[in-house]
Amino acid sequence: MQLKLLYKTLDELRFIDENGHEAWLARELWGPFGYASWRNFQSPIERAKESCKTSGESINVHFVGVRKNQKSYNQHGEIEVERDDFKLTRYACYLIAQNGDPRIPEIAFSQMYFAVQTRKQEVMEKHIEEIERLVSRRKLGETEREFSKTLYERGVDGSGIAEVRAVGDRILFGGKTTQEMKEMLGLGHNSTKPLADILPTVTIKAKDLAQEMTTLNTKKNDLRGKWPIRSEHEQNTTGIRGALTKSGIYPEMLPPAEDVRRVENRHKKQLKKIDIANKKTLPETRNE
Repeated sequence: MQLKLLYKTLDELRFIDENGHEAWLARELWGPFGYASWRNFQSPIERAKESCKTSGESINVHFVGVRKNQKSYNQHGEIEVERDDFKLTRYACYLIAQNGDPRIPEIAFSQMYFAVQTRKQEVMEKHIEEIERLVSRRKLGETEREFSKTLYERGVDGSGIAEVRAVGDRILFGGKTTQEMKEMLGLGHNSTKPLADILPTVTIKAKDLAQEMTTLNTKKNDLRGKWPIRSEHEQNTTGIRGALTKSGIYPEMLPPAEDVRRVENRHKKQLKKIDIANKKTLPETRNE
């Protein structure tokens, strides 16, 4: 789900309960949180309840068991089925997001959404942009590991893997090498920092897609050795650069983005501060 749409969805699912407090229903959140089923979503809920208890808050206040009628289907068509559910406070939703799979973009955004009390559009849009970049960078790291593993298993040594990746960069950046791009973007000649850490989101996603396509086709076509795989990667990266330039996007001309590690550290600090502030405003519900 696009994060801007997720922001709107979470707002729409919010309701005011009989006590005048904002709340969400757990069964309405598993999809927006990026989970494939309610069953899979139950694991982070249980971990969140443990976190709630450990923090000294009442599970019965933040995770209220309710019974709700929901639509289902059988051989006779649509029917109403009564199912167990949880009415969740904002704090409970935040704990679920904290205990969810951090590789899911929706989870990363939901942590910030439920931590932030204000819903000013400009604040949330800034968080959306930064979280999309953080998630994209994490995804690229996973793709790069799988890419290297696949090449190694098919007879390409360390220097060969580095060569294939370097060729991909040179094509993506219009003939400029990885080192030249580092210098252009201000990392310095001797920097060991990964280039991807200062690339904008669109370029990170382009690198990710090129390597993912090469990994997929290498396995599917049982490619072996440096040259067949290098040729495959050249073809895939050329196609992706073509799509970008056709839209007027030239990766080598885009300005550097803020160091992704700095962005990640800032978000962690923000979440910690907001978490502490939110706990101070919780009702006195200590000890079940």
